[in-house]
Amino acid sequence: MPVGNIAPPSTIHAIKGVKIGITAAGVRYKNRDDLVVFELSPTAAVACVTTSNQCCAAPVLLVREHLAQLAANNSSPRYLLINTGNANAATGDEGHKRALQTCQALADKGAVESTQVLPFSTGVIGETINSEAIITGLDKCLAALGADNWLAAANAIRTTDTIPKLDSQQVQVADGITYHITGISKGAGMIRPNMATMLGFVATDAPIAQPLLQQILVELTNQSFNRITIDGDTSTNDCCVLIATGEDSSHVIDSEQHPHYAAIYEALKQVFLRLATLIVRDGEGATKFITVKVTGGKTTEDCCDVAYAVAHSPLVKTAFFASDPNWGRIVAAVGYSGAKNLDANLVSVKLDDVAICTRGQLDNSYSEAQGQAVMSRPEITIHIDLGMGSATDTVYTCDLSHEYVSINADYRS
Repeated sequence: MPVGNIAPPSTIHAIKGVKIGITAAGVRYKNRDDLVVFELSPTAAVACVTTSNQCCAAPVLLVREHLAQLAANNSSPRYLLINTGNANAATGDEGHKRALQTCQALADKGAVESTQVLPFSTGVIGETINSEAIITGLDKCLAALGADNWLAAANAIRTTDTIPKLDSQQVQVADGITYHITGISKGAGMIRPNMATMLGFVATDAPIAQPLLQQILVELTNQSFNRITIDGDTSTNDCCVLIATGEDSSHVIDSEQHPHYAAIYEALKQVFLRLATLIVRDGEGATKFITVKVTGGKTTEDCCDVAYAVAHSPLVKTAFFASDPNWGRIVAAVGYSGAKNLDANLVSVKLDDVAICTRGQLDNSYSEAQGQAVMSRPEITIHIDLGMGSATDTVYTCDLSHEYVSINADYRS
């Protein structure tokens, strides 16, 4: 079961300039929605980041190609086409051809250029995608287009996810103007920074210029989706899209000095962080949500290296599943993290408010009972102080359970 607060927001804001259609196309699953189309207004600005996996999927390559061509032609995407059940990865030229066919089919129906369609896929790697099912399902998706289909879309893009991942906020800025933000994501396994096996789609009606929108997306991804890990695997298909429609706005937010920038940035940051941590809370087989907070680093890179080493460690993660306060595993991970500025005699570790290691050795006040009590909680913070400087960083992870093995052993069954 997912850990902690996973309920969708009570109010889901429609974003003017974004319509979503969903259908059950039968790409892989039977009797469930698995195909989603986003239709974007002609004025919408779109930013995108993609996986760092060098064996990336055909749709990821096509997204990059289309975005490059659109930028050269001073044009923008008009449709996002998303399927679940098949990743269309490790499928060679045939996979690329099939992804392109689906883009062309949607472009023809929407009377746009094929480059204005961005394809996204998630699911099993190495299987030929059922592009015919996708093309057949397009008419139903387009017929179902509506502004209020965010929750249905969040459900439709799931694979091993047990919950839909959605957040929605509104923010009032200077001049009494209110902007809205709504986003969805998917992911539960093959999760590691740079990015995860995740798809994320966030939209706002704020009028943000595309260059600034891309900058914001990179920054927010690094603070959210690139700060989560479940099993240390980086997927072939990761993509995150940020859309700014700017509907009904006579001005454009084009710099950090704009009076609306700070408020909309902070609201977007909260949505991104919520979507990212929902992925961890729904980690395959997860029973505990773990925050790894590293302080006292000489550099942010040192803090990240330490946080990732601890969060990736199977020994640390299985200890948390068993509620076993084997804190030596945490210290060992700190030591092999590769952090360049590290003095073991300065490292201190706390589990929530319980000090277990102070300046490189067992804290005098620590008891095994205290450690076990903390590790039995569903939400735990590992606080590691490197004692070297003022840099900090945070990574979010979960424990590693028997069920994780079962889910991934049976994934294709």
